[in-house]
Amino acid sequence: MTPSTKGPDWAFFTSAEPGLAALAEARFGAYRHHTLATLRRDGSPRTTGLEVRFLGGELWLGMMPGSLKALDLRRDPRFALQANPGEGTGMDGGDVRICGRAVEVDDPETKGGYVKEVEPPEPFHLFRTELSEVVRTYVEDDTYLVTQVWKPGEPVRTLKRT
Repeated sequence: MTPSTKGPDWAFFTSAEPGLAALAEARFGAYRHHTLATLRRDGSPRTTGLEVRFLGGELWLGMMPGSLKALDLRRDPRFALQANPGEGTGMDGGDVRICGRAVEVDDPETKGGYVKEVEPPEPFHLFRTELSEVVRTYVEDDTYLVTQVWKPGEPVRTLKRT
């Protein structure tokens, strides 16, 4: 993929799978902080807390300047984002994970629009996401573990097991 080519964003996913996208947004909207996994310089995983925003058809990741997670993403843009499971074991709406690539945005107009909506402390790193997978896992009828997997260009696969 060339740098000028934009991969599948949140709007693409929402258009392809509106029901699953709404469930994912609700799951991330239930709590403020979530868990981001990035890759360290040596290839080992790093997990850190993160706030996310769904704005203008994009899933945005904002970070403090010079944060290790931002430096990880500059070096290797692959990420996994896990919704906060909340308290207890209920996980209302199921468990949601989003994977893909994070692309740093330096465009003043785009960052300005984000600042206007979110009012983050400045300066900050801003990344838009290109999705490679969205996964929702939930329990159905207290019997089945159901996993829904979406990948760009494919229909949602649903796996059910006891």
